[in-house]
Amino acid sequence: MFVGDRMSFPVITVHPDLQIQEALHRMHKENVRRFPVVDQRGHLVGIVSEKDLVEALPSDATSLSIFELHELLHKITVEEIMTKNVITVDQDTPIEDAARLMADHKIGGLPVIRNRDVVGIITETDLFKIFLELMGAHEHGLRVSILVPGIPEELARLTRAIYENGGHILTLGTFMGFSSENREVLMTVAEIDDDKLREAIEPFVEQIIDIRVPHFA
Repeated sequence: MFVGDRMSFPVITVHPDLQIQEALHRMHKENVRRFPVVDQRGHLVGIVSEKDLVEALPSDATSLSIFELHELLHKITVEEIMTKNVITVDQDTPIEDAARLMADHKIGGLPVIRNRDVVGIITETDLFKIFLELMGAHEHGLRVSILVPGIPEELARLTRAIYENGGHILTLGTFMGFSSENREVLMTVAEIDDDKLREAIEPFVEQIIDIRVPHFA
């Protein structure tokens, strides 16, 4: 899966000379939390977040008059507060690389660039949706959490046993186990009941951590 498969587009952009109050108004209207900032040619020159805009607004404790505040707000533009050294990705970036960049740099979104033009944006919300999909949060079946030996063929035997007992694996993810010698496997399995599933997988697992029907089902 690549960034281009799950990015949000078309992306809403703003120009550097936009007043911050207007930028914040647009952000709330469009229900987004960041804007890529582009020049007149559409080339990326920065990015501004809702936090940047809010922190740039005068404090409630300011001694400025309403007229002075109004004048000040008209003077401050996006260019003055935007982040100029923007971390970007392209459409062919693996989705996990984008997630790592966002986690390492503690940022909530990455503009997606093609030939210096902004063609989309990948955000933490997009990654949450992928996580829910990976975890089978929208699938109807049994949620199965098990601990398996860290041997490649064991996972193959496990999935084969489920298949041979009539189960249909909808999602499957592997994670770090309780030690270096095992892995935790999380699956969503349909078309098989709890008892039959337990009987099928017990010979191939170190521990059945949990089997349940998700609350939404």
